[in-house]
Amino acid sequence: MKRGKKYLEAAKLIDRSKKYAVDEAVELVKKTSFVKFDATVEAAFRLNLDPRKAEQNLRGAIVLPHGTGKVSRVVVIAQGEKAKEAEAAGADFVGAQDLIQQIAGGWFEFDVMVATPDMMGQLGKLGRILGPKGLMPNPKTGTVTMDVEKAVHEIKNGKIEYRVDKVGNIHAPIGRVSFAADKLKENVKTLYDQLVRIKPTTVKGTYMKSITVTSSMGPGIHLDEESLRGR
Repeated sequence: MKRGKKYLEAAKLIDRSKKYAVDEAVELVKKTSFVKFDATVEAAFRLNLDPRKAEQNLRGAIVLPHGTGKVSRVVVIAQGEKAKEAEAAGADFVGAQDLIQQIAGGWFEFDVMVATPDMMGQLGKLGRILGPKGLMPNPKTGTVTMDVEKAVHEIKNGKIEYRVDKVGNIHAPIGRVSFAADKLKENVKTLYDQLVRIKPTTVKGTYMKSITVTSSMGPGIHLDEESLRGR
C-alpha cells in the first residue's frame, strides 16, 4: 500500500519495534496526526479469541469517562409513556410503527437505535436492513430496554459499543486528537479494564496479544499493556 508524504513523515516519529507507555503513546498520537480536521483516536485490541465460540464472541457497551467527542443521533422506538420519556431525555427521533416504516423505506439519519422490548417483534422484520449496518438494538449493549431515559443519557454522554470481529479484534473510538492527553489515557484505560473484566474463562494462553492506538489516517502506535495496569 502506497503511503503519502505526510504519513511517512509522521511514521518516522514512531519506533515500530517498541511498545510505548500509555502517556507517551497518547502524546505521539496527537503529534502524528497530520489531517486538517479533528481526527478520531481509536484503540485496537488484538485478542486471543475464537468468535465462532459463543462465549468468546464478546459484545457490549461502556460509557467512556470523557466521551468520544461525537454526540450521537439517537432514535428511540417506543410508544406511550416510554416515548414521552425518550423525548424528555433528549432523543433526536421518537416513534413506533411510523418510524419503523420510515426506516424500511431507507431513512437512516441516526447513529444509534434504542427500543423497548415490546417493539422488538415489529423491528424484527428490519433485521436484514439494520443488522449489516450495526444498528439493530441488542440487550447486550443496553439498547433494548425499558429504561429508555438512562439509555439515551448514556449514549449522549459517551457510551460506545464494542464487538469482536471475525479474527478476534476489537476496535473502538476513545476520543479526538484535540482531547487532553490525560483524557485519552483515562478513556483507553477504561476500555482496557472492561475487556479484562469480561475475559472468557475458556481463553488459554495470552489474552491480549497487542494493543494499538492511532488517529484517523495516522500511523499505529503499539501500547505497553503493563502501563495500562498501573494506576
